[in-house]
Amino acid sequence: MASTAAPPEQADPQALIHGAQGGDVRSFEALYRLHAPRVYALCLRMAGDPTQAEEWAQEAWVRAWERLPGFRGESAFTTWLHRLTVNLILDRRRGEQRWAKRFESVADYGPYEESAPTREAHPGHRMDLEQAVATLPEGARIVFLLYDVEGYKHQEIAHRLGVAEGTVKAQLHRARKMLREALNR
Repeated sequence: MASTAAPPEQADPQALIHGAQGGDVRSFEALYRLHAPRVYALCLRMAGDPTQAEEWAQEAWVRAWERLPGFRGESAFTTWLHRLTVNLILDRRRGEQRWAKRFESVADYGPYEESAPTREAHPGHRMDLEQAVATLPEGARIVFLLYDVEGYKHQEIAHRLGVAEGTVKAQLHRARKMLREALNR
């Protein structure tokens, strides 16, 4: 007689969460299958590099497994997972910046020059938004994504990035200006 049980991916999401919280690997795997594309897409937007995005997404799932027992259900699972992923990415970026600062020399500091976004070789070719966002300098891209795409407030972004709120606003303004220019070409 054939089993009438639904595949794990089609099970009740709450049941999957409770099962995974109890250590059921199949339930966690089903949650992974349901949400992995969104986690990877978020990481890719934040990293701008597929290899880095894969690494961050993998770390996010490891962290989700470790912290899932503490998920209380006060928000949707997707919201919790999204916040966990963003926090991981920001933590990694801050650690990389601290490491890089240890090895900067005074000669590395020169006059501030605004870097121009790179463009496709075909003049007049309209870039889509994803391509335009990917061309933004890292700081501007991160602030733009956190504010305009993910909905964080200036103060939250400043706190997470360890910068002044005015810096966040300036980066956001710069990102929007560069995107307008890129999309109007």
